[in-house]
Amino acid sequence: MAYETSNPIKKIAEAGGNSVFFYTDGDAIATIAASGYFNSATENLKENDIILCVGSNGGTQTVDILVVSSATGAATVTVVNGS
Repeated sequence: MAYETSNPIKKIAEAGGNSVFFYTDGDAIATIAASGYFNSATENLKENDIILCVGSNGGTQTVDILVVSSATGAATVTVVNGS
């Protein structure tokens, strides 16, 4: 599945020109961290932003930290799983 604007990322902090977002979804972290998952949020995200992410692994919630590696002016948003 891909990110949907009906379940948006939520900005929770901003410092030094970058933002921290919170996102929760039932998808596995491997799916969420895949290139292009956050393409619909490209106008909100920029390189080096952080996404605190609650996902799922077989019905068990997981928590991961994602770092946006490209988004500004890009057609595809990519993240790095920094957990």
